[in-house]
Amino acid sequence: MSTDAAPLPDDVALCHQIIRELQREVAELKARLNQNSLNSSKPPSSDPPSVKRAPPKQPTGKKRGGQHGHEAHHRAMVPSEKVSESFDIRPEMCRCCGTVLMGDDPDPWRHQVAELPPIEPTVVEYRLHRLMCPNCGTKTCGQLPAGVPRGAFGPRLQAVLSLLAGAYRLGKRPIQSLAADLFGLTISTGMVCKLERATSDSLETPVEELREYVRTRDAGADETSWRENRSKAWLWVAVTKVATIFTIASSRGAKVIRDMLGENYDRVLTSDRWTAYTWIKRRQLCWAHLRRDFQAMIDRENCGSEIGKSLLERSDQLFHWWHCVRDGTLARSSFQKYVGPLRRAVREHLERGAECSCKRTVGTCRKLLKQESAMWTFVWVEGIEPTNNDAERVLRHAVLWRKSSGGTDSEAGSRFVERMLSVVATCRQQNRNVLDFLTAYCGAPREGSTPPSLLPQRALAVRAA
Repeated sequence: MSTDAAPLPDDVALCHQIIRELQREVAELKARLNQNSLNSSKPPSSDPPSVKRAPPKQPTGKKRGGQHGHEAHHRAMVPSEKVSESFDIRPEMCRCCGTVLMGDDPDPWRHQVAELPPIEPTVVEYRLHRLMCPNCGTKTCGQLPAGVPRGAFGPRLQAVLSLLAGAYRLGKRPIQSLAADLFGLTISTGMVCKLERATSDSLETPVEELREYVRTRDAGADETSWRENRSKAWLWVAVTKVATIFTIASSRGAKVIRDMLGENYDRVLTSDRWTAYTWIKRRQLCWAHLRRDFQAMIDRENCGSEIGKSLLERSDQLFHWWHCVRDGTLARSSFQKYVGPLRRAVREHLERGAECSCKRTVGTCRKLLKQESAMWTFVWVEGIEPTNNDAERVLRHAVLWRKSSGGTDSEAGSRFVERMLSVVATCRQQNRNVLDFLTAYCGAPREGSTPPSLLPQRALAVRAA
């Protein structure tokens, strides 16, 4: 006969409670382990080999390259007035009967060959004479003419070296090597840093003008991690149709985006569900992020999976209609009419998810219900996209820079990065040559000329003049 005492009812209840808590903890840990780029904000580079990508498309049987009947695309010819040399090649005799040919073709076939000449810096030497006064014996040195750089490098070379860092993500030593190989130029890494800082200082004004402009426009915003002086920092971006600004800050809090957009920002901001954006009055939640939330519900394989599947199907239908609107095959008024029943269905699924037993699904659905109106802003406001893809694409260049450089070592380095990123992205949006802009801006103070502007209206006026 056993001498062990039977467990008391309170002990049994306690054991069941512990088991339930452990089961819930195991489920949460499994969900965390199963996170990937398809159901969370993790980058695709962090996915393990076990993550299954979308299956490749079935081969069509067509050969690679341009298909028969497709529209031809040719490289644009250089205008005749910009051609260095031209030669007229006439056939001497008929290729069929050998008759001697004379005359000119009014519309000859043009064949152009582009080549780079050996690149050597143009070095101008100024010899400053120091002459002694025959009367008092004082030595006086000649002064450099107005517009001559006080340093050893001109504005275009300064712009080129800054562009290699800001647009092509080269470090100090690669820039040093490239300058030697391509230009035959000897330059120290310290001088590269000095030129970058000079460029950063000159770009302060146009970037501040951009910040004021962005505060008056609809925008998309996003943020990613950064490193400054070996400490955690954050790189923020705000993107409009024709202008982009970057900011590096030590915080991921709402104060940064408030400073970027202004306390009274009343335009539409497209973003993910990060809490730093909740103060925005008019907002569009990114549906690409929402789809990852719905996929996460499915991947947990619990009571919330069916809800996630239904929400994902509704989003598929929404994007199908939206693509038709963008392509011009569906009127916006019809799109708005179709969205009404779909919106009600999405809300019903979210309400069901808010009452299910999965804690994470409940949390996601309740948060979305609180911000439900922000899911549909793009339906009613012209020019607003349902996703934040523009901001994420612009951030991609900055992320690659961070991966290759490890971040910045100082606050001055961060200012150079954010200003160069802003200028490069904005010039790309406006189809402007980045090097021409940087050269003009770096040389304007020395030449006494009016520097160009990145503001769309002012930039168009200057180019028209």
